[in-house]
Amino acid sequence: MLNNIPSEKIMYIDIETVPQFPSFNMLDDVMQELWSKKSGKTTREDISPEEDYVRAGIYSEFGKVVCISAGIIKPENGERTLRVKSFFGHDEKKLLQEFSTALASFTAHPGTNICGHNVREFDFPYIARRMIVNALPLPDILDVAGKKPWEVKFIDTMDLWKFGDYKHYTSLNLLTHILGIPSPKDDIDGSQVASVYYEDDDVERIARYCEKDVLATAQLFLRLKGEPLLDPKKVISV
Repeated sequence: MLNNIPSEKIMYIDIETVPQFPSFNMLDDVMQELWSKKSGKTTREDISPEEDYVRAGIYSEFGKVVCISAGIIKPENGERTLRVKSFFGHDEKKLLQEFSTALASFTAHPGTNICGHNVREFDFPYIARRMIVNALPLPDILDVAGKKPWEVKFIDTMDLWKFGDYKHYTSLNLLTHILGIPSPKDDIDGSQVASVYYEDDDVERIARYCEKDVLATAQLFLRLKGEPLLDPKKVISV
């Protein structure tokens, strides 16, 4: 199947999310109660909802998107480059609108797909839910309600690695390592994104980190297809 999907017809996507507020105490009373119920179902009894609030960013009802990075492989002068653009900032609605415009422009062309790692379970549903929260229309490619499986234009590199084993989870870091893909990560990791956002107020650093995940995802897809990897020096931020 992969041989029928040109690498250049794919938008490679990754997102970064954080809790909606810096601390549990900044939630209103209703949201505190709702988070306490949510937290109590997913953590140990010895961890309080206040302590557990650091995880709120993984839930679209309690978190928000602070960065979406998108990359497209382009042939240039006989070589392939990865052109990456990040939509980031404190205004979630604005960055979602800008991403939606870029996504609609790309997917207007026939045969296009969107790709990421664990995106069926996390990134794409999260983006769609936050668009609804922000009263934004869903891009056609994310509006999957009622679509048949072959009509959904999602490529998930984690699904490709599962080979039908739906119980299996493998991180992007692990896959790139065992498949000999050079890791572009040399700064923060996902567990530090919220502190970089709220304590350091450095969303540009988060965007750089997010772009590295886009590169890693594109490289993983190429590796799964048996195609040559991209030269990391050929990554262009636009």
